[in-house]
Amino acid sequence: MTTLLLVGASGHGRVLADLGETLGFVGIAFVDDRWPEVTDNNGWPVIGATRDVVRLSGQYDAVVVSIGANEPRLALHRRLMEQGVAASTLVHPSAVISSRAEIGVGSVVLANVVVGAFATVGEAAILNTACTVDHDCRLADGVHISPGVHLAGQVHVGERTWIGIGTSVREGAVIGKGVVIGAGAAVVSDIADSVIATGVPARPRQIGGAAT
Repeated sequence: MTTLLLVGASGHGRVLADLGETLGFVGIAFVDDRWPEVTDNNGWPVIGATRDVVRLSGQYDAVVVSIGANEPRLALHRRLMEQGVAASTLVHPSAVISSRAEIGVGSVVLANVVVGAFATVGEAAILNTACTVDHDCRLADGVHISPGVHLAGQVHVGERTWIGIGTSVREGAVIGKGVVIGAGAAVVSDIADSVIATGVPARPRQIGGAAT
C-alpha cells in the first residue's frame, strides 16, 4: 500500500499521517468538513469533505477514519462501510500483537502497544501509545485506550468507551459502553454503562448527565 486517505483533519489525524509515513505510505491526504476553508493539516493536504470519501476512496490504497472522539468516529466508520468503503487497519511497527489476538478493521495501534494472546479489539478502535491489553480482553467497537493504560487479563470494555491516560484496570473487570474513565484511575470493580468514573479506586462521578 502506498497511498492513504484519512477522514478527519484532527490532531489524531496528524498522528495517523505520521504513522502512515512510518509505514511507507507516500501519498497521504485528508478529507474534512471544514474544506475548502481548510486545505492543509500541518503539511498534509486536505482535498475534500467527508461527502467525497466514497468517490475518492477508489484512488487510495487505504482509508481510515481519523477522528479522535469515539462516537463520531465509530458512526462515520460504520456509515462508510455501509457505503462500500473498505476501511484499513494501521499498526505501528513497534507494537507487539499476539498472533492469536484479533484487531478489527479501521482500528489503529500506535507505538509500543502490547496486545496479548486471545485478546479481541473491535472496529474503529484506538490503542494509543504504550498501552497494554492483556490476554483474553474483549474491547468493543469504537473504544479509545489512552497512552499508558494497562488492562489486565479478561477485561471487557464496552462500545465507545474512553479509558483515560495512565489508568490501570483489574483482571476480569467489566466496563460498560459509553463510559469515560478519568486519567490515572484504578478500576478495581465493574463500571456501569454511560458513567464518568475517576479516582483511586475509580468511582462513578456522573451518570446520565446527573452528578452523583
